[in-house]
Amino acid sequence: MSDIHATLDALYASRSPNHLANDPLSFCHRFTDPADREIAAVIASSFAYGSVGIILRTLETIFAGMRQSPRKYVEHFDPQAGLRTFSGFKHRFNDGRDLCALFWGMRQMREQAGSINAFFLRGYCATDTDVSDSLNRYSAAVLALDYTRIFGTHVIPADSYFPFLFPAPASGSACKRLCMFLRWVVRPADGIDLGLWHTISPAQLIIPVDTHISRIGRYLGLTTRKSADWRMAREITAALRVFSPDDPVKYDFSLAHLGISDGCDGKSPRLCASCSIAGICAQHAIITK
Repeated sequence: MSDIHATLDALYASRSPNHLANDPLSFCHRFTDPADREIAAVIASSFAYGSVGIILRTLETIFAGMRQSPRKYVEHFDPQAGLRTFSGFKHRFNDGRDLCALFWGMRQMREQAGSINAFFLRGYCATDTDVSDSLNRYSAAVLALDYTRIFGTHVIPADSYFPFLFPAPASGSACKRLCMFLRWVVRPADGIDLGLWHTISPAQLIIPVDTHISRIGRYLGLTTRKSADWRMAREITAALRVFSPDDPVKYDFSLAHLGISDGCDGKSPRLCASCSIAGICAQHAIITK
């Protein structure tokens, strides 16, 4: 157990700025105003699905269309102008309507509550063990906003994938992108995460489970589950909480980038031999025997 703890802490301490450059979070670091960073975090995390190269290209397109201040762009967002600007936008499931719905939703959240943080806190409970119920309420509240000016109807049409951007733990989804967003804005600023929101405790966060975290989590014995769902996310988080009770998801960035940036796929003896977690990884023993 002490070997795992020491290895995880060393991995956390060795995070590289090069990894940040290869991460959607890097777009938030382009701005210094906390309000700009908050809006940028919603956008960058929302479209953080698919290969990292495609994600970064998509985000370049979005932020180029927003000019220099995400906050000002959202505050003054005009749906009709936005639909024209992003008429050719496409990121896998989502199109320009979905992107504009995100802008319009953020504008409404800010108008109603003053910030995305304040809107989220409407459904937050400080005594909850984790953010499960808070995320259920947040996603429901976002999807209940009026999107008539985007879709022509108050109800989000069935052919829109906008709801895909706001899943809920209650559905069983791992909610990877929402958990990633919360990690970015809740964890203290450490050169990677942003430390924008101060009411939510980092101890309540749940690790964002993607293909890398689910696979590496199994290699390290942090989970026995095979499905990358909410139960797996909570199981991995509970295992990491043993090593860092107040901040269990501190290890997420460095663990994920073993796959995202360093190429770990659990199949390459060459990569396994030089991997920084080789000493605690069950897969390393299998690949290099």
